[in-house]
Amino acid sequence: MIAFANAVETLRMANYISRRTLYRWTVVEPEKSPPVASNGLTISPVGGVEDLATCDAVFVCGGLNIRQVTNEAVRRLLRQCAAKGAVMGALCTGSFALASAGLLDGYRCAIHWENLAAISEEFPKVRFTPEVFIFDRDRITCSGGTAPLHLMLHLIRGHHDAKLVMAISEQFIVERLRASSDRQRIPQPECIGPGYQHLTEAAEIMAANIEEPLSLIDLAGLVGLSLRQLERLFNRYFSMNPAQYYLNLRLRRAQELLTHTSLPIMQVTVACGFQSSSHFCKAYRCLFGHAPSDERRRQAAEAGTGRAPQDRRPPELVRAA
Repeated sequence: MIAFANAVETLRMANYISRRTLYRWTVVEPEKSPPVASNGLTISPVGGVEDLATCDAVFVCGGLNIRQVTNEAVRRLLRQCAAKGAVMGALCTGSFALASAGLLDGYRCAIHWENLAAISEEFPKVRFTPEVFIFDRDRITCSGGTAPLHLMLHLIRGHHDAKLVMAISEQFIVERLRASSDRQRIPQPECIGPGYQHLTEAAEIMAANIEEPLSLIDLAGLVGLSLRQLERLFNRYFSMNPAQYYLNLRLRRAQELLTHTSLPIMQVTVACGFQSSSHFCKAYRCLFGHAPSDERRRQAAEAGTGRAPQDRRPPELVRAA
């Protein structure tokens, strides 16, 4: 809902401020039933699938259970829109729908950080990045949360001028327009002090080296610190040593793979840099309170029982003209 509202409301405000209909949109639900967001609110479709034939751009807005709701009918519809020349876009997890339809092969793509590791393994022909949003030729993809607001502001600036963008930002009390190259996540941004840049760099290097973890001595050398200086920074800002932070990072990546992919647990073990399944299971249980196999069974049970039925409808398609 937050991704959807941030996208549509930005276009609405552009019309309101300019006193002209600069943008029109319609919400299409492939199964002709009102989509229900995870907060329980219903979005009423205001158009039919046939309306997508004349659109300039089609955005897929995805939610929590994007894998379950992206069926063949959705994929076929997306391919038809792309074949007719529409710019194809995605908000939050909607990038999964485009990727599964084969519409992102060879493109750079953004998706919500929580899904980044899992989807990168699943679609090797797509270059997923941690950027906030990405314009790549006729594909526009965006992470979740408030990022679609910034995406739409960039679109509006390209269509019109910076003055309109500034007026919209003032209405929404947006202090800074985020750039497409901004990172979705940085470690504890409220921690500002001596050495913070080194800490951020170290955390980024860790995240980029999950499958083959670096030694702490090598990591310290890459950021230009001694091992003792690195340990002091992590203890000061994270209240843990860098080894524990690195381990937790790998285990959270494992959790993402277990919950968002069907990779065998042994493959997840290797992908997250563990030498043995026993070590992986012990560390996972220590952090999360249950075994990796329990995590997988829990996800399967939730999908089978429809624990979140509001997210089990196909994703809505938003047309922006």
